[in-house]
Amino acid sequence: MTKKRINRATIAALCIMVMTVSCDRSRNDKGFEYFPDMAHSLAYETYAPNPNFGDSMTMRLPAENTISREIMPYPYPNTPEGRALAAVELSNPLELTEDHLKAGKEKYAIFCRNCHGALGDGNGYLHTSGRYAIKPASLLSDKMLAAPESDIFHVITAGYQVMGAHGHMIRPEDRWKIAMFVKNELQANTVK
Repeated sequence: MTKKRINRATIAALCIMVMTVSCDRSRNDKGFEYFPDMAHSLAYETYAPNPNFGDSMTMRLPAENTISREIMPYPYPNTPEGRALAAVELSNPLELTEDHLKAGKEKYAIFCRNCHGALGDGNGYLHTSGRYAIKPASLLSDKMLAAPESDIFHVITAGYQVMGAHGHMIRPEDRWKIAMFVKNELQANTVK
């Protein structure tokens, strides 16, 4: 009987010790750190001074004339002339398929619907809620109905007027799918 009591008392004492040690003493002190070097990195923080460089900056710019992997520089500027040139010279490399239209619809819902609306009429949530004062362009206007897919691709890539460039956020293939969806579903369902 005595050994059982000692074992139970030892187990109870160990449980109380573990619970006491594991409790949070304050919001800033989380207790014992098993691997402190994982929580407190030895590397320099992004904006922290760095004595290894002459300008003491940790965050470095990429080498001149480098481009990100899989990203080709876009040759058309964000100007009316660049937009017109892109509309004439570019063509959609993707075939018109149900899969591409479905993917274009999904990407439109992610990147475009909040501003241009589910119908493409410019009545997206950001405008109708009052969070964005300038009404986005209607994709159903006569100008946009006459525009080719390459024009839509260019505007998504480089931006136009108050619309910012989205080329850095959306892969080229997905931009073509969005343009395909706008031309072949959104605009095709418009009553003229």
